[in-house]
Amino acid sequence: MKRFSLVLIALVLISGFVFASGSKEAAAPSDPNTVKVGLLCIGDENDQGYTYNFIRGRDEATELLKADGINVEWVTKYNIGEDATCTDANIEAAEEGCQIIINNSYGFEPFMLEVVDEYPEIEFISCTNCASAFDGRDNTHNAFANIYEGRYIAGVVAGLKLQQMIDEGQIAPEEAVIGYVGAYSFAEVISGFTAYFLGARSVCPSVTMKVSFVGSWSDATAESDAALALADQGCVMISQHSDNTTPATAAQSRGVFHTGYNNDMTGVAPNASLISTRIDWAIYFYEAIKAYVNGEEIPQDWCKGMADGAVVMTALNEAIAAPGTAEKVAEIEATIADGSLQVFDTSTFTVGGEELTHAFALDTDGDFTADSEEAVFDGAFHESLFQSAPYFTVQIDGIEWLNAAY
Repeated sequence: MKRFSLVLIALVLISGFVFASGSKEAAAPSDPNTVKVGLLCIGDENDQGYTYNFIRGRDEATELLKADGINVEWVTKYNIGEDATCTDANIEAAEEGCQIIINNSYGFEPFMLEVVDEYPEIEFISCTNCASAFDGRDNTHNAFANIYEGRYIAGVVAGLKLQQMIDEGQIAPEEAVIGYVGAYSFAEVISGFTAYFLGARSVCPSVTMKVSFVGSWSDATAESDAALALADQGCVMISQHSDNTTPATAAQSRGVFHTGYNNDMTGVAPNASLISTRIDWAIYFYEAIKAYVNGEEIPQDWCKGMADGAVVMTALNEAIAAPGTAEKVAEIEATIADGSLQVFDTSTFTVGGEELTHAFALDTDGDFTADSEEAVFDGAFHESLFQSAPYFTVQIDGIEWLNAAY
């Protein structure tokens, strides 16, 4: 009798596993207008930066979908590593019945891809990544936004402040030096800080920039240390492509200015932080989840920008911003949205003293080859046109890399 009971329990467990990991209909909640969505995060909302911005997008999308009669049951997992724990988290979310699983960090994608073939009826989304656009699978997707547009505007805000400091005799023109805290030295970060620099230089011609890479998306201490070191090297403006607010607080402690990413950082550094830019993930979450519920295809490789509300600026800190900054921001936002301003206009920068005339984007396999698409045409490098994830890797004049981190 005891043996029979054990066998029966085992059979129930096995059948339950098959049921949970089988079809989309099997995993669905009983209410057809309710969808269960997993969100796997590299950090948590306490970073007040990257993951916080995703949580904001999650909550705003939930309300938008609710207004359309769609209920979302979220399974959110925090502080997932870019390692085997990500594989486990994707499996756990699948076994918990999630019909859509969103991975929020660049380094999650390889681990997500280890799982997707075991759950062909679940839709897997990798944010800020690129492989899903080329992997030939129907249930994998990428999503990003033209954040370089917001970076350019943040750079304009920084440049106006630097030019004000020059005009008022606080610094000499050659002292208009920006320090930039970057996570890694690859396309997403390079694209962002180049756009930022070009925005700054459009209004402060003497500006130069130093970039320090910390080798991590989210290391509050390393980000602070890098910002402090940059300030000690004479940088009077700090910006960042990293997940925490510590570059902002470090800048304030050194009496220099700052622009941020992912969240308004004026609350932690009111005397330093001028503005931030962020992706509004609610736009994508709303579109993807609604498409799923309506039986429509989730885009394989989604990318939108400022014109669609997917890239936004936080409130300008007018107490410390240069006069006229708000008007200039409105002007630049309009010209980016209507396409009359190209962020990577090749007449505005040089590479080794020469104007950039060609630079390959990716081919259909996601590689840089001689057959890759040409990204430079009509007088500009066209970022995120051929795939959502950035592919600008050009090292332009005026930006000094202090190190590299891959």
